[in-house]
Amino acid sequence: MEQPTNLWRDAWKRLRRNKLALAGLAVVAFLVFVAAFGPWLAPHDYLSQNLDLRSVPPQAAHWFGTDDLGRDVLSRLIYGARTAFLVAVAVTLIAVGIGVILGAIAGFYGGTFDRFVMWFTDMTMSVPQLLLVVVINASLKQPISTWMETQYLASLNPIWRNTMLADFVLVFGSMALISWPPYARLVRAQVLSIRSRPYVTAARALGLTNRIILARYVLPNAMGPLVVAVSAGLGTAMVLESAFSFLGVGVTPPTPSWGNMISDGLRVWTNSPHLLVAPAAVLAVVTVAFNFLGDGLNDALNPKGQK
Repeated sequence: MEQPTNLWRDAWKRLRRNKLALAGLAVVAFLVFVAAFGPWLAPHDYLSQNLDLRSVPPQAAHWFGTDDLGRDVLSRLIYGARTAFLVAVAVTLIAVGIGVILGAIAGFYGGTFDRFVMWFTDMTMSVPQLLLVVVINASLKQPISTWMETQYLASLNPIWRNTMLADFVLVFGSMALISWPPYARLVRAQVLSIRSRPYVTAARALGLTNRIILARYVLPNAMGPLVVAVSAGLGTAMVLESAFSFLGVGVTPPTPSWGNMISDGLRVWTNSPHLLVAPAAVLAVVTVAFNFLGDGLNDALNPKGQK
């Protein structure tokens, strides 16, 4: 007996035939593994300094060499993977959450709320991303640091002196603010297409509420293109985080980030090219892997769109 058609099972069969997509999936899976088990995989402490081994080129004891403070580059790359993955996942989840809620409600109900959401989306997309992130970081970082110091003095809890926490909050918030509009547009377009289909009309005829129809019938059928967008968005978020850290408005040292490692390596690349090549190559490979995976998911979930 022939098995019934299933969107996700058929998509997985098509994805398995795409070698580049599988390669991208393997790289992404390896990145997740490294990010999860980084402390046990790193051969050295990412903060440990040895001034006698400054800017050492790749060798047996340090596969990717050391930086200008004698820190192991491979260990910092491994911890940087955790930073990149954490930022990418958190930012993408926040952005997708905002985009799905606004896009689904706007597309399903239409009217004034739909026009307002689309106006706000266009306005947000018209603001230069770098400018918005710089303004948010410049205006909020000092007040947040002052507030955290006040909390520390009141409670003597050392967690309030963890500046990395403030960096991540600002990075998550500022990047999410510039990342949600494409998801809102995509979900709205899908909902506009789905809300007039026969099964939605039948659900209305059965007396189901709009909330149930939206949650049970509309949103699940709009997830295909959203999955593709999320896979591409994770790679984009990593590049954005690295770019902002490179410019000094993202994750700041000593927390390892591929962006600030590239920034440090760029200053000494003529004498120590490995400090620039290693993080730049890792970022390039991961970005290409996400692009391959996103293209493969698009072909698998939308076979009619293949050329």
